[in-house]
Amino acid sequence: MTQARSQQVCLEATSYYHCVSRCVRRTFLCGYDEQSQTSYEHRRGWIQSRIKQLSQIFCIDICAYAVMSNHYHVVVHINQQQAKALSDFDVIERWSQLHTKPVLIQRLLSNQIKSVAELNAANEIVEQWRERLYSLSWFMRELNFDIAMKANREEDCKGHFWESRYKSQALLDDKALLAAMAYTDLNPIRAGTAKRSETSDYTSVQDRLNALNRDQHTAPCLHPFVGSSTNDMLAGIPFRLMDYLELVDWTGRQLRQGKARINPELPPLLERLSLTQQEWLKVCTQLEKQRATLVGGKASFPSVLIKMQRHRMCGYQLG
Repeated sequence: MTQARSQQVCLEATSYYHCVSRCVRRTFLCGYDEQSQTSYEHRRGWIQSRIKQLSQIFCIDICAYAVMSNHYHVVVHINQQQAKALSDFDVIERWSQLHTKPVLIQRLLSNQIKSVAELNAANEIVEQWRERLYSLSWFMRELNFDIAMKANREEDCKGHFWESRYKSQALLDDKALLAAMAYTDLNPIRAGTAKRSETSDYTSVQDRLNALNRDQHTAPCLHPFVGSSTNDMLAGIPFRLMDYLELVDWTGRQLRQGKARINPELPPLLERLSLTQQEWLKVCTQLEKQRATLVGGKASFPSVLIKMQRHRMCGYQLG
C-alpha cells in the first residue's frame, strides 16, 4: 500500500532524502527515441536548469542529481533552519519567483494594509509560503510540473507525464547519504551511457569535477563538502570532496562492463563507514530495487521509527 508522504518525510528523523521521478508514457523524458526517430536530449538541460533554479529559491540543498533517459534522481538536504531564519520579505521575494503575488501581499509590501484582520491574513500567507520553502513535496511538485508542461506543449498532447508521484527514501545516516549520492552519480555508468565520471553529462559529479578544473572549491548550486560532521562552522556534506570523488571513481571501475579485475585496495572512506567492498557495490547497484523508504545503518532504525511514530517500515540496512 502506498504510504502518505507525511509518513515518509520526517525532519526530526533526517533532513536527507533520495528522490526519483519516472515518465509514465513510452515517450522519452530525454535521450533519442529510435521508434519515432526523435531526439529529446535538450530536455536534460530543462531538468538540470530547473533543479538548480529551485535550489536557489527553496531552502533545499542539492547533494547529487542525475538526469537519465526516462527518469531522474536527486539527493537533497532539507534546510528547515534556513527557512525559519528568513525574514518575511525574503520569503515573499523567493516565492514570488515562482508564483504571482496575491493582491493582499502586494498591499502588504506597499504598506496599504489598514486593518488587523488583513494583516493577520497576510502573515498567514507568508508563513504558509515559508513552510513550502522547506517542503520536499512542494519542491518536487514545482520541478515536475514545469517539465511536464514544457514536454506536453512540445509534443502537443495532454495528460500525465510522470508516473504517479515521485518516490523518496529517507537517508538516516552518513552511510546512507554517501551511498545514495554515489548511486545517483553512477547512474550513467551503470546504464552504459558513460565510461567515466568526467563524461557523465547532466550529473552532479561532473559538475563537481568541472568546478575543480576551474579551481572552484564548490560547484554552483550544489551542497558543499565540508570534510567532517564535527565542523560546526560550515553547513554541508560531512565528507571530503576528494575522498568522495575517489570512491565514486573506484566504484565506477567495478561496475563498468569489461572490468574483470577488482581493485584489491579497500578505499579508506569505506573503512571509516565500516562497509565492505561487497556491501558497497551491492548498494550502488540495488538501492532502488530494495523498495525501501528508509536507508541507513542498523543502529539508526529504532530511534527513527519512534520519531516517525511507526512500528515498522520497509528499510534497507547498510552494514
